[in-house]
Amino acid sequence: MASESRDVSSQTDISKMKTSDDGSFKRAPMTFRNVIEKGGKFEPELDRYHLYVSYACPWATRTLIVRKLKGLDSLIRGRDPNYNAQHVKDLYLKADPNFSGRFTVPILWDKKLHTVVNNESSEIIRIFNTAFNDSILRTRPDLRAEIDSLNDWIYPNINNGVYRSGFATTQSAYEEAVHQLFESLDKVEKLLTGKQYIVGDRLTECDIRLWVTIIRFDPVYVGHFKCNIRDIRHGYPVINKWMKNLYWNNDAFKSSTNFKHIKTHYYWSHQMINGTRIVPVGPIPDIEPL
Repeated sequence: MASESRDVSSQTDISKMKTSDDGSFKRAPMTFRNVIEKGGKFEPELDRYHLYVSYACPWATRTLIVRKLKGLDSLIRGRDPNYNAQHVKDLYLKADPNFSGRFTVPILWDKKLHTVVNNESSEIIRIFNTAFNDSILRTRPDLRAEIDSLNDWIYPNINNGVYRSGFATTQSAYEEAVHQLFESLDKVEKLLTGKQYIVGDRLTECDIRLWVTIIRFDPVYVGHFKCNIRDIRHGYPVINKWMKNLYWNNDAFKSSTNFKHIKTHYYWSHQMINGTRIVPVGPIPDIEPL
């Protein structure tokens, strides 16, 4: 597949990413926001869809976990229809030759219409949870309001908060982001005390959305993004136990996590932060035993 001749380096090279005038990092919204539904443009069909991910990416890992939990591996599968693509940019430009956003994963791709269905992880996990009529991951209607309320502050302050800290280019922007991050982690520590899951008595999307950030915290975010007021294993015993329980007791979490990919990606791809590209040896172990 031939890529566009126009210069798209600003969409691929993270070192060319722009911050706001005050030095703070603002994440742009995703572009493809379609759903899979009966009677719609994108019907739930066997072997129609392909999921593109990177083990390094926390947003992509969310979708891998939910796909595994829902038993969708055999439904969203098949030979990679990559049209000789060398980079995800080739897929985006095939879907829309004028696409001007960043080339990111996850990508939920339609092999029938040859286009991107959705590239927003929070929506893809809900598509996986509802579109294929399974109930392994239970997002009951009576929990949706509480889940949405928690996501409203967990996403900007924790999931994106680590990036806001790491990508800040002024001291004030960094300090604002990092303090909001740890204030929110303190809230989660209290919220999880005496509980196995964040919402109610069962696994929900809220656990998955937070977990992908927490599992990367000590190996990457503490050092690379300067989120070093506390680490998880020593500073947050309740969160640490919750994280370990999901990793060691649920294969959907463990099999979707590759620490080598995670550490290599962050320390290699952000040269504006880590100019030497040296990947730290620690922490050892990547995650503690139960």
